[in-house]
Amino acid sequence: MSIRKFEDERNMRNDKENVIVKLTFEFAPKIIEFVGILEENKKYVIAKQLIKSGTSIGANVREAQNAESRLDFIHKMKIAAKEADETEYWLLLCKESKNYPNDAELIDNIRSINLILSKIISSSKKKFS
Repeated sequence: MSIRKFEDERNMRNDKENVIVKLTFEFAPKIIEFVGILEENKKYVIAKQLIKSGTSIGANVREAQNAESRLDFIHKMKIAAKEADETEYWLLLCKESKNYPNDAELIDNIRSINLILSKIISSSKKKFS
């Protein structure tokens, strides 16, 4: 699905723009592209781990938008945060390993996503208390 189609669907549902939904959705195709590079270089084990964690961040954030309660929302966002942290781990491992491609922009992106997720979880917990 293109970003434009995603935006059109969001507007049809009459949702307001959600920065973390947008960032994590835009991050997923970048991960898919990077995984393709890993696979071209026969780095299949890391590629498999990265495709799972990197694309599930947005799926969990999107699922959180339909949470049944604030506790459910926090739980789903925590899962997204765990996946984001794992994704950062795999990206840093690629960066520090010989003969592995790496992408500094992806590392910057995932660090921003981690920071935003942390703030969302923290502020949601304060509202719950």
